[in-house]
Amino acid sequence: MLRLTEKVLFFFIIIFSFLNTQCEEDVIIDDLLCDFTTVIDETKYANLSSDNFTFVNAEIEGDCLSIEIGASGCDGSTWKFELIDSGAVAESFPEQRYLKLKFINNEDCLAYFERVISFDLTPIQVQGSNKIILHLDGLDESLEYSY
Repeated sequence: MLRLTEKVLFFFIIIFSFLNTQCEEDVIIDDLLCDFTTVIDETKYANLSSDNFTFVNAEIEGDCLSIEIGASGCDGSTWKFELIDSGAVAESFPEQRYLKLKFINNEDCLAYFERVISFDLTPIQVQGSNKIILHLDGLDESLEYSY
C-alpha cells in the first residue's frame, strides 16, 4: 500500500512541475526601448542645420523613431545625437510636428559609416489625438506616428 501512495505522490509532483513551467499567454513584455528621448526646444530647433550626414532610412516602431544615418568618421563610436522638435503643432487632421536631428561628429576620418539610432516619441504626442504626421528636416518623406 505504501508503494501506491509513493507512486501517486510522485505522479502529482511531476504533474505540478509540468504545469508550473507553462508560460502565461497574456503576459506581454515590451522590450522595445529607445536610445534617446526627443527634446522639445524652439530655440535649438531654429538654430540647427542638418547637413553633415545623410539619411539612409527612417521608420517608426511602436513609440520609437528609428533613424539610420551615414556619415564620415573613424568608427562612429563617438557620434552624439539629439532629436529636436520645434514645439509647433500644425493644426490639421492629423496634427503635424517638425523635427531636426542634431548630429555631433568630431571624428576626423574619411571612412564612411552607417548607424541606427532611435528616439522616444512620447514627449511629442498631442493630447486628444492618436496620430500625428512628422516632418523630419532632410528626410524626403513625412512619417505617420500612431499611438
